[in-house]
Amino acid sequence: MKVIEHLAKAKNTLISFEIIPPKRGGDIKQLMNVLDDIIKYNPPFIDITSHSAEVIYEEDSHGEFKVRVKRKRPGTLGICALIQHKYNADAVPHVICNGFTKEETEDFLIELHYLGIDNLLAIRGDDNGYKKPIKFGRSVNTYAVDLIEQIDGMNKGKYLEDSLLDAKPMNFCIGTSGYPEKHFESPNLLTDIKFTKQKVEAGADYIVTQMFFDNSKYFNYLDLCRSNGINVPIIPGLKILTSKENLSSIPKNFYIDIPNELADEIAEAKPEHVVDVSVEWTLKQVEGLLNKNVPAIHFYIMQNSKPINKLMKRLKL
Repeated sequence: MKVIEHLAKAKNTLISFEIIPPKRGGDIKQLMNVLDDIIKYNPPFIDITSHSAEVIYEEDSHGEFKVRVKRKRPGTLGICALIQHKYNADAVPHVICNGFTKEETEDFLIELHYLGIDNLLAIRGDDNGYKKPIKFGRSVNTYAVDLIEQIDGMNKGKYLEDSLLDAKPMNFCIGTSGYPEKHFESPNLLTDIKFTKQKVEAGADYIVTQMFFDNSKYFNYLDLCRSNGINVPIIPGLKILTSKENLSSIPKNFYIDIPNELADEIAEAKPEHVVDVSVEWTLKQVEGLLNKNVPAIHFYIMQNSKPINKLMKRLKL
């Protein structure tokens, strides 16, 4: 079922999760333990992140650096199949621009179609310092809006390969990202919202926001989106902090603010109490969002389900 169909049929706010594949060469058992843990909350859909190749600089015995390119976290497709057919939840793979050609994207979407996967989240992806060489006759999507246009084209039966011109149209539900505190490359929030509107006009069916720790920023973002003609569902994204290091790593990597009160409480807490402090904060966020009847709440849990278990026990959902 499509994400937007789940949202339309729901009588109450839905709960969804986002996980990350294991590192290259890693063991999927830990991730399966996480899936076994969260499936008891009956999430209608689960997001799976995707990662392109990255550059690694290695120093040899002579002090010279060599550049090596490797895939850090492959496996999105296989995990999608696992979620879709073993856990009976709708898989929402992330499809990214950076590191992939349009031709590779088309092949990936065809594979998703074979697996019966109806949903995806289209994003540009992080800049990992690697610019993939583009062979003659290949092309790339520079921005998320370009990727969405390609997917929307396939939904209408438009393919890159001439041999696929007679192929049937796809039927993907397309999600995209939104930034309540603006994307770090945008000069201001209103400009960022204009870019988001372009993604919706290109074919995006719903928006999932970047994590935030202050509900007022989500509601302000929601109001601005609506006043600027964006009428698709906008799902708030939340994350439970798990360590004191998050106070610096999350603002650095995601360009968002952590409120003073939360930052002070975590800084003063013993390391073993950080999760409990953050669960209390997230609980208040969830209650505030539920009171406003948001369509769903999306939790970024990656490969750690223990914090969300503590939260869900408090919510009793």
